[in-house]
Amino acid sequence: MSALLAFIPILAAIVLMAGMNWPATKALPLSLLIAIAVAFFYWQMTLPFVFGYTFFGFLKALDILIIIFGAILILNTLKISGAMTTINNGFSGISTDRRVQVIIIGFMFGSFIEGAAGFGTPAALAGPLLVGLGFPPLAAAIVALIFNTVAVPFGAVGTPIFGAMSTLDTNLEQLGVASDTFMMSLTQWIAIPNLFAGVLLPLLGIMIMTRIFGKTKSIKPALAAAPFAIFAGAAFTVPYVLIAIIFGPELPSLVGAFVGLGIVVYAAKKDFLVPKDEWDFPEKESWPKIWRSNIDTGNTGEAKMSLLKAWAPYLLIAIILVVTRIPEFGLKNFLVDQELIFNNVANISGLTYELKWAYLPGTIPFILVAIITHFMYKMPFKDLKDAWILTFKQIKNAAIALFAGVGMVQLMLNSDVNTTGMDSMLTEMAVAASNLSGSAYPLFATAIGALGSFMSGSATVSNILFMSFQFETAVLLDFSPILITAMQGVGAGIGNMICVNNVVAVAATVGCIGAEGQIIRTNAVPALLYYLLITFIFGVLILAGFSPLTT
Repeated sequence: MSALLAFIPILAAIVLMAGMNWPATKALPLSLLIAIAVAFFYWQMTLPFVFGYTFFGFLKALDILIIIFGAILILNTLKISGAMTTINNGFSGISTDRRVQVIIIGFMFGSFIEGAAGFGTPAALAGPLLVGLGFPPLAAAIVALIFNTVAVPFGAVGTPIFGAMSTLDTNLEQLGVASDTFMMSLTQWIAIPNLFAGVLLPLLGIMIMTRIFGKTKSIKPALAAAPFAIFAGAAFTVPYVLIAIIFGPELPSLVGAFVGLGIVVYAAKKDFLVPKDEWDFPEKESWPKIWRSNIDTGNTGEAKMSLLKAWAPYLLIAIILVVTRIPEFGLKNFLVDQELIFNNVANISGLTYELKWAYLPGTIPFILVAIITHFMYKMPFKDLKDAWILTFKQIKNAAIALFAGVGMVQLMLNSDVNTTGMDSMLTEMAVAASNLSGSAYPLFATAIGALGSFMSGSATVSNILFMSFQFETAVLLDFSPILITAMQGVGAGIGNMICVNNVVAVAATVGCIGAEGQIIRTNAVPALLYYLLITFIFGVLILAGFSPLTT
């Protein structure tokens, strides 16, 4: 009963957005109200705690909004300056085939940004770039989210893994397993299954794209590009796995995507495995309304600079992300320490909100680079002003959805602060799933990881929530802790395809606010296929009695 009631706010969000096509600006506030009612009447949280943790969620939403604001500001600055027009024209030198373009930008460049920054940054950057090239905004949003999967478990220089390990100290001590040994093994067994699924992901993404957005509504154009798509998948995932096995969790996504990007761009320029017949979307005039941007995205300036100068802001973003995310460069700890701290939020003792403003990608590098770009391009002050005003207008609806969504998540996460002694809503759901599944638990381990990401918008948060639970359940049911926790890690990446926060964020950056339900419905298909393939791979290993050495 508890688990069922806890699931109602989530179910409401899914049904309203995916089933009834409500925009997130309406669905999520209503879901928040339902969560508040469940927390107060059934979990018997006191009103100060109910509203306190909800308000804490509103504060946490600022982190995401700053990232969105910075990403949109960069886009608007480049558009108004004319740099985006130059970038668009430059891609014709690589390929004008939309299937090739989306693989290079959405999959390869997006994975590189995920490896460096994570936390919704890839879709926020890759989506607008695709729109600038002439992709329908809805198509850009859908495919950017689909492609942001393989790199996620090692995003932001391994943050999800380190978050997971922070919850496993007691578990590992009980089994006598060394923390470093377990972390390396966990890293390897997240990466290896992702090799097989990741090789196919570019093909899956373009199949969705050509089936929904093509003139013939067919997957045949995608199948024609299958050799190039699979080659691109391997160009990323092979170095990704090798780096994971040798070096651990910090660099698989970052370096794997960097290596793969160079290989794929070179191959595309040489027409290696590129289809002979180019593929494009229907004429823009025939696009349905839902495909289009429904907000003012500003006017694109004329191309009036070199390609290198036009790309300079994005290159600068990539460099800054790498330099500020790898501890050895010495800047990461300094930026992390720059924070605004609010103690005892809503008069709740010990509840602290920390705004690490300097470490958020929205400020450094996005807003910083936008300001540098203004001077580098010698833009008139009026253009700078227009970019900032336009950006504030564009994030209005995203702010409503995010405040409600993150507020609901924080309330559910902290609902264990009650007078009944019950665990939190999310924990109750996870425990009920394990009790019901028994020996079939491996079928659900990946789904629990995806659920955590779906609700929280973060693979790191999903791992923090459920990694210890997955470990304990594996030991209880006599399954390999490494394989079950690896399923959690992979599942946390899969959840990014459909997680509410990321969907709202990318919809805002490309201008298709209100289409969140369509995005979730569409991406549920590749998410399910990815889940089934991963579950099959792990299932074979578990049935074979395989258990990686962790001691």
